Amino acid sequence: MNYYDIKKNFLAIEDKFSNFKDSKIAVLPIPYEATTSYGKGTSKGPEAILKASHYVEFFDEELNRELCFEKGICAVEEIKFGSKKGKPALDLIYHKVKELIDGKKFVVSLGGEHTIAAAAIKAHYDSYKNLSVLHFDAHSDLRGEYEGTKYSHASFAARVSEFTTKITQVGIRAQCIEEYRFIKEKGIKTFYAFEIRNGKYGKNWDDKIIKTLNKNVYITFDLDYFDPSIVISTGTPEPDGFLWSETVKLLKKLGKKRNVVGFDLVELAPVKSNPFPDFLAAKLVYKMLNYFIK
Repeated sequence: MNYYDIKKNFLAIEDKFSNFKDSKIAVLPIPYEATTSYGKGTSKGPEAILKASHYVEFFDEELNRELCFEKGICAVEEIKFGSKKGKPALDLIYHKVKELIDGKKFVVSLGGEHTIAAAAIKAHYDSYKNLSVLHFDAHSDLRGEYEGTKYSHASFAARVSEFTTKITQVGIRAQCIEEYRFIKEKGIKTFYAFEIRNGKYGKNWDDKIIKTLNKNVYITFDLDYFDPSIVISTGTPEPDGFLWSETVKLLKKLGKKRNVVGFDLVELAPVKSNPFPDFLAAKLVYKMLNYFIK
């Protein structure tokens, strides 16, 4: 398996701790962008996250550990799609992620547009029993199709619902009426931003979310879940989003109470004049790994 060296890998760590054979964690860059409908540039997201990660500290003061040296983190070479789009592209992603899972790696998929998540989730669904999907996003992404294709970033969750409806959505604050009806029909658990903010679930709303999940959990994380005040570099930013501290509080609890088997981070569209969202994304990846890898 080809992988990046210290100049291009995650955290800029030396080969002893980033080679494929000895690393527990595999970071897979997936620079796929075919259906973005507002802001563009998600194909540059994986490279920007890897580059920004070179400035993330190895030591996590909250957990008192240097995970990268304990477990090893390998950044494998990005998927090259050529002319592949839609289902052929998703099939390629599926087989690459499945290969890494079968090789006993904890897989982190870096998008790219949210479409990629359908394939990554299916690979994990086929590998782990009783899997729940935890979906952080401003949008439901449950349209049957969008702009003439079923394989759109706005439809990835609809594709996931074709093989499982064990989906919990958090932070939703933009959807069409058909998505709203679909949620009711399929029993998808959706924690709307306005309901969380208005106190429907109380102060411990994060506990209510975790209770909806099975033992094994896969996380798909669209960066537009965050408020545009901290993450503006994304395809379709929505107001009234979430902040860092309340998010990592939930993720830390989740790591203690459930077995997170993999995750993706998508929809970063980097802007040179504002590199902070790139760094936030890189730090979030490392923070999640620290919470989830025992």
